[in-house]
Amino acid sequence: MFSTGGAAIKACSLSSWQVAGFRSGIAALVLYIALPGARRQWTGRTWLIGLAYAATMILFVLANKLTTSANAIFLQSTAPLYLLLLGPLVLREPIRKVDLAVISAVAAGAVLLLMGSEATAALNTTAPDPARGNWMALAAGATWALTITGLRWMGKRSDNANSAAATVIAGNLIAFAVCLPMAIPVEHAGLTDLAVLLYLGLFQVSLAYVFLTRSLGEVPGLEAATLLLIEPVFNPVWTWMIHGERPGSSALLGGFLIITAAFAGTVWRLKPARGAPAILMKL
Repeated sequence: MFSTGGAAIKACSLSSWQVAGFRSGIAALVLYIALPGARRQWTGRTWLIGLAYAATMILFVLANKLTTSANAIFLQSTAPLYLLLLGPLVLREPIRKVDLAVISAVAAGAVLLLMGSEATAALNTTAPDPARGNWMALAAGATWALTITGLRWMGKRSDNANSAAATVIAGNLIAFAVCLPMAIPVEHAGLTDLAVLLYLGLFQVSLAYVFLTRSLGEVPGLEAATLLLIEPVFNPVWTWMIHGERPGSSALLGGFLIITAAFAGTVWRLKPARGAPAILMKL
């Protein structure tokens, strides 16, 4: 469900702000109903970290409308680069030699993705401004890293599962409120557009997150981290199958470097006692 986001966003003819806002509005409502435990975990930290999460949600949609879904998801997956830099500052976690290797590989992958902008535009009409979209996706990686760091920081002080769910709901509410002024009025919206918006909010975000949270206590951390690789791997596959969108060779190589480095770093650092909640917050 997570991996279908890029293809679904491109299938909707509404503007980026409309897709981002209404997707998050639907998701916030559904998650509030589906996760009653999250209703008791609202604090100032919830809204602060929710702001970073909201930025991630919005930037991901904006990036998908401008560049290929492959570039959008791969560049957002540079979050481990920022996480390793934020760890010592926020969580007092030292940087080790393996972390430096991960940083180098992720940075190299990001450079390859950014260098292929012109080739991307020539290959795909679904990526009208890949250069700008790539930078937005890179920014989404930074805000996603802030979100995960904030969740881990908050998890040391409260019920991690419910506080994380509350943050996700708050973030979607913020995203909806931020996008609404740019999203209205809606002048043209067909049945296909409405169906895609409902799918994005109800299934691609909400139900996927519910499934994820229900699995945390049952799936080992390493297995869960492996399964979550389905999103960046299959995201461009669905977009290619539905829209014929083709990422360039440099994008594929860069994405391979980023995903491989991020996963290798996760395996190295994973601790069974705390691994799953830290890794599995994925939307």
